[in-house]
Amino acid sequence: MAKYLYLLFSLLIVHQVSSSHQHHHHHHHLKSLHFSLYQHETINKTGFIIVQPVTGHTGISQTTTPFGTIFVFNDKMTTTTSATSRVAGIAEGFSVTSSLDGLRSVSAAKITLNVEGHEGSISVLGGTHNTKPSDHPVVGGTGDFMFVGGYVRSSPVSLTGVTVVYKIEFYLYWPPYAPSVGHKGVS
Repeated sequence: MAKYLYLLFSLLIVHQVSSSHQHHHHHHHLKSLHFSLYQHETINKTGFIIVQPVTGHTGISQTTTPFGTIFVFNDKMTTTTSATSRVAGIAEGFSVTSSLDGLRSVSAAKITLNVEGHEGSISVLGGTHNTKPSDHPVVGGTGDFMFVGGYVRSSPVSLTGVTVVYKIEFYLYWPPYAPSVGHKGVS
């Protein structure tokens, strides 16, 4: 029996190694796009608390919202930290405060983009930390971003004042089977 299990385990390892080599081979043909935008969120103008939290927890501030708070947003995304620079996208979505200390939430967003000759939207879903960089997996896309995968990194730039600013870094990848239509300039 032990000999049989050893043989089975050995075959599994050989299969894993050969599969991983094939997988790495495909990365050479992967189309990708990397860029950054800046998300501007103004409290009670583009971002609102719509469900009041459970009482008895952390108070509301620029970086914390009490456990259970539902926050919705529709924020412009610009090419620089300046709110008056070119708008290249819109981030719309919601987050629910999921940590008892008020610093983490589960977030979902649709980001409509017009960047580097590409138009469409991507959807992201994941956890956000209010004061540290957070990675959100890309779960889908439309238009020129159909079949896209990858992740979006959100990092706070300015958390003071009425408008908070986040740097949003996009790391987008198209699989080999994605149509090349609409992927102008993607390397």
